[in-house]
Order: sequence, then C-alpha cells, then structure tokens
Amino acid sequence: MFNQNFVCESPMAFSTITQTVQTLIKNKKHQGKSQTYKRTVNSMKLSNAKCMQTGAQNYDGVRIGPPPDLPSLLLNNRIVYLGMPLVPAVTELIVAEFLYLQYENSEKPVFMYLNSTGTSNPDGSSAGFETEAFAIADTMNYIKPPVHTICVGQAFGTCVMLLSSGEPTHRAALPNATIMIHQPTSRARGQASDIAIKAREVLYNRKQCFEIISETSGQPLEKVMKDASRTKYLTPAEAVEYGIIDKILESPKSISPTNPTFLSSL
Repeated sequence: MFNQNFVCESPMAFSTITQTVQTLIKNKKHQGKSQTYKRTVNSMKLSNAKCMQTGAQNYDGVRIGPPPDLPSLLLNNRIVYLGMPLVPAVTELIVAEFLYLQYENSEKPVFMYLNSTGTSNPDGSSAGFETEAFAIADTMNYIKPPVHTICVGQAFGTCVMLLSSGEPTHRAALPNATIMIHQPTSRARGQASDIAIKAREVLYNRKQCFEIISETSGQPLEKVMKDASRTKYLTPAEAVEYGIIDKILESPKSISPTNPTFLSSL
C-alpha cells in the first residue's frame, strides 16, 4: 500500500511507479489464464501417453497414427483377424499387416485368427481369385515372425491352406469350428479359347493349393486331391488327425502366456 500523503516530485519516479503498478495488475489478470494453460498442457500430455499406447503421436495438436479402432488395437498386440472372403481389399490389408508386424518386431509371433470361406462366397459362388490366398500364404512364409493360426467358426477352401500353413505345432481350432476342403470354382466367360485358357489356370491353381495342403499336413497329394474332388467337411478332431491343425484350443491360455495389453489403451 502506498502512503496517501506521498508526493512524487520526480516525473521519472512517477513513471516507474506507474509501470510497476500496471505490471502487477497485468500479472494478476494472467494468473488465472496461467492455471488454465497448465491444465491444458497436462491434458495434452495424458492424450499423448494414450496415443503412444495405440501407436499414434500428436504433432501440434494433430493426431498422427492408426485410428483408435478395434482392428488397430488388435494389430498393436500382433493379432491379425481374417473374417471375410478373400477379395483383393482383404488380401491387401492382411499382407500389409504382416509386413508391418515384421518391421515392428521380427522375433515375436503373430496370431492369425481365421473365419473365412476362402476365395468363395458362403453360397459357393466365386468371390476372388486363388492368387489372393497364395499372396497371403507366401507372405506368411516370407516374414521372419512365426505365424500361429487359429480357426474360429469356419475355414473353407483356400482358407484351409492358410490354416495349415501356420507355424508347425501352433496351428489350432476352437472346439466348434468347421473345416472344409473343396475344389476351386471358375467364373470364366467369353470365347471358347479364353475359357480353355482360364480352365488351365484353374487346374494349375488347384494343384498348387493341394500341394501346399499336402506338404503342410503330411498327406499324399493323391489323397488330398481325391478328398477334395467332392466337398469334404472336417471336425476339429478330424482336422488334427488329417494334419491340417495340431491341437484344439479349449482355453486362451493355450495361445499365449501373457494377457493382451490393448485393453489398457482404451
């Protein structure tokens, strides 16, 4: 407090006092804004921490990284889920996920859950070319991390090839899953010569698919081709006996000794 009887005779001294008072008033006004700023900074730090858990980063308040959706959270825990017929868009995503997981860590295993009708639709019509399944199978063998395959629901046609192409002793199915092998179908149209060319390609792809199943299951190629000449359904127990899978999972403890961490990122 200033003395009311104080008289400032020097203009310079009066100017200094005035500036000091104005500074004090200004600082008092900005004190509340400073607290708000600190709360904002703390909130941004917490947001950055959550983004780091999901593989994202913040730059100037803009979130950079994978979207916070369920497939991304599963991918963060090295889980790849195939739940659709093999069309080009699905193949592109699965192959990209495999390559990303190899870049992230080339030693940890990848868990691939399969619930697909392969390159066919549920009604048996053709959904995509067999080369879609070959692209995924080749990528599974190309990357360094072992791929553990688990069938949930169904694995039909070329999806059986993917299931059996998993890491030996780590190919599994849930108790009520259904596994079915059959011949690929053709949707060729046009001139007779074009249909003949396509038919040869279909036969070649069929042989390639059955050779992979024969190699991974240990069954003779002739037996696989004979069994697939007509639709053949297998229970998980029969698939184990056939050599397509190695075990039937009764509990998630049989998959990984560690609990998934993506729930902490929610």
